[in-house]
Amino acid sequence: MLSKAKLILSNREIVLKILVTFALLLVFKVGTYLPIPLISTTSVQQLISGNDFLTILNAFSGGGLSNFSILALGISPYITASIVIQMLQMVIPKFKEWSEQGEMGKEKLNRITRYTTIVIAMIQGLLIIFSLGSRPENILIDSLIKYKDYYWLVYIYMAVVVTAGSAFTMWLADLITRHGIGNGSSMIISAGIISSIPTMFTTLSSKYLGVNFTALNCFLFILVVLLYVVMILGVVYFEGAVRKIPVQYANRQAGQKGSDIPVKINSANVIPVIFASTIMSIPLTIVGVMGLSTESSNAAYWLNQIFSTSQPIGIALYVILIVFFSFFYSFMQVDPDRISDNLEKQGAFIPGYRPGEETKVQLSKMLFRITLIGCAYLAILALVPIIVSKAFGFTSTESSAITIGGTSLIIIVGVAIETFRQIETASETKDYKGFLD
Repeated sequence: MLSKAKLILSNREIVLKILVTFALLLVFKVGTYLPIPLISTTSVQQLISGNDFLTILNAFSGGGLSNFSILALGISPYITASIVIQMLQMVIPKFKEWSEQGEMGKEKLNRITRYTTIVIAMIQGLLIIFSLGSRPENILIDSLIKYKDYYWLVYIYMAVVVTAGSAFTMWLADLITRHGIGNGSSMIISAGIISSIPTMFTTLSSKYLGVNFTALNCFLFILVVLLYVVMILGVVYFEGAVRKIPVQYANRQAGQKGSDIPVKINSANVIPVIFASTIMSIPLTIVGVMGLSTESSNAAYWLNQIFSTSQPIGIALYVILIVFFSFFYSFMQVDPDRISDNLEKQGAFIPGYRPGEETKVQLSKMLFRITLIGCAYLAILALVPIIVSKAFGFTSTESSAITIGGTSLIIIVGVAIETFRQIETASETKDYKGFLD
């Protein structure tokens, strides 16, 4: 490990890329503290703590949403747009054709993804701001309260500001990808999540230590921290877990080793949780925009019962959606038909199964079993924050700060593993190049 670190640090080009990445991430973090002009953030934290999707958005934006900064949406609209364009490749032939055209096709898809990002950012910004604006005194500064006829204009202006902030964040991610250590959007998300960890421990300390210090509270504090460490270790294990499907080649001589197809246990990554949270949050966001409450409206009451993850029905629906999207996205990412066709073209086969239809059926069965484990892992990880919040009696504000489990850990661990591999590969490639020259 030390030798690898020494090899990386001895490479001046990689060190420069790391420094550029940190500088750009610092610019992003500073932007999360610059509030939108004319806004008051009194009720923002309360809205976020009661909405799973907004909690994820706040984590992705490094706390920019809770500060209601110019970077309130962060990179999340770009991530959403990327997923949408990727899924549309299944139904729009032109998109699929571009995806198979190499760099030229990739550039066309990237351009459409950027335009889609702006549209999604504007929609998200309008929904969040109009939801908060159902009570103008909680979102507008005092001097604007009297201009009731112009609220809509101010809200649109605020949505334009956060949309511009998303475009700026997308540009920063591009710079990190081109001039930094790569994975710009993932690095910005991870930086945002990591920057919120001190807030979690500060909240825990305020709840259990200091003026509230007792032997029981000290034990509970240690228990929560240990649970957090166990969750990290569990995520590291599952994110690195793969099922290797053995492959042999017909044209290889006897005694030569074959290869394998590595399939991740969690090939869908965090996409199912994000999609499930988004769908669950849409009805509740609409209720908020309309200014309805569960006490005064039967429709709002039942929507809260069905779509709130604090209710039994909502939790069950949340798990069902995670399972559905896990299978949907996994089979989209790892297509048994495409793999089978590629194996047949290369003269390869899975031992014990004939090329063609039999191989497709076997691959589908294997992927089903692997995805079953993966979606169970995702569902447990998504439910842990809810269970911990109930078990330890966290308030809504504390729950939004203390995130034991959830999508945040998957993203941090996944990006950390991928970034280290990229840096390690780059340093070794440079080393070999110098040796050959």
